[in-house]
Amino acid sequence: MNFDFDDLICSISTPHGVGAIAIVRISGKEAKKVLENLFFPVTKIDISSIEPRKAYYGQIISHGNIVDEVVVTWFKAPESYTGDDVIEIGCHGSQYIQRQLMQLLIENGCRTAKPGEFTMRAFLSGKMDLTQAEAINDLIHARNSMSHKMAMSQVKGSFSKRLMQLSDKLLNLISLVELELDFSEEDVEFADRNTLRSLINDVQDEVKKLHDSYESGQAIKEGIPVAIVGQPNAGKSTLLNKILQEERSIVSDIPGTTRDAIEDTITLNSIEYRFIDTAGLRRSTDNIEKLGIERSIDKITKAWIIIFLFDATSKIEDIKHACDLVMANIDNTSQIIFVANKIDLLPENEYHSKIEQISNSINIQPLDILLISAKKEQNLDSLINRLTLLAQSMLPSEDSIIIHNTRQYELLMKILVAIGSTIEAIEKNLTGDLLAFELRKVLSLIGELTGTAITPDMILGNIFKNFCIGK
Repeated sequence: MNFDFDDLICSISTPHGVGAIAIVRISGKEAKKVLENLFFPVTKIDISSIEPRKAYYGQIISHGNIVDEVVVTWFKAPESYTGDDVIEIGCHGSQYIQRQLMQLLIENGCRTAKPGEFTMRAFLSGKMDLTQAEAINDLIHARNSMSHKMAMSQVKGSFSKRLMQLSDKLLNLISLVELELDFSEEDVEFADRNTLRSLINDVQDEVKKLHDSYESGQAIKEGIPVAIVGQPNAGKSTLLNKILQEERSIVSDIPGTTRDAIEDTITLNSIEYRFIDTAGLRRSTDNIEKLGIERSIDKITKAWIIIFLFDATSKIEDIKHACDLVMANIDNTSQIIFVANKIDLLPENEYHSKIEQISNSINIQPLDILLISAKKEQNLDSLINRLTLLAQSMLPSEDSIIIHNTRQYELLMKILVAIGSTIEAIEKNLTGDLLAFELRKVLSLIGELTGTAITPDMILGNIFKNFCIGK
């Protein structure tokens, strides 16, 4: 996509549709001039005299006809979103008015902005780096408070600052090695190899933390994966429907109705979950059902939290078989909630003894089993509360830097590989020029993350700033 950054651009910045108000944005050099023949403030002030960051009420007039009554605000360069002059026009939210206003702006020298062009201009003018630009889009699409906080943290530059700290460390390392090359004839060692190894290990640890945060970031953004598993006809589909508060999954008294995993997301207590209703776990000769069971097991291995749901009225051996399948495939980092369903169908005189028999067969304490009736929505609040506590314990703290962008994840993987090559160069005691080459590669990849190129002049500048000998 080609961008001409000398153009005046305009776009409707509010969502498509009818609303009380809409915002039309203009950006470019001398953006005010576009309004000279269109906007007439009620104060009769000349457009050239309006002051930045002040709202002006007036009318948009075309060929003697009032198009709309609007509020205009001018953000003077460079103190604007894009770094250029920016005009924001608040008009009524009629789609007709929005179209008319856009047409008038185009007739007066603007062109329609391409997707992302305002933020592209902000990046190129140094208002933000690439990670912050990506976070703007994440902020717009945030679906819950946690993804909002994660995006806002990156917009404010938390990830950028961490990368800058890593770049500074690497720049110092390269500068030391470059100094050795400059004074190679004098056999001076500025960069002790053990010290270098220690410093590069620190960088490696920091990068690995960022890299490993991707899974948490994806869970926050797309929903923590929660698999509802158990024997057929245990009420898994009913439970999913009650949690989602909609008939998402087919409910039937016939065991094995769910043949494939059904997924949907919902936000509960400010946390996004991706619930997965799976095929029932049992011994089966039906090839299609067996395939569904295999897929259920695959979902178990990928879930953060597993709700093992069983019918409290069913046979102990059936419950144990399903539980054994789950426990054999559960990930070490996953958490499991044991839930007995249909407790309303248990006779009172069998209630306690049946739960105790079940707990003994699957080697857990009776108190570890949550007792519910999904159909009657009995004790579902307790299940949601336990789910929330588990999720909160598994998610990173709010002050952690978390990535969830695939581009960033892949670059961090490349950085780890490049750091590995650097460590190998140190261990093999390779020459300074080869070591400097490996370090530059790491630094260049970090620059790709932020969109900042590391130039030889920056390395030279750092040498003379911090490591110059004499004057």
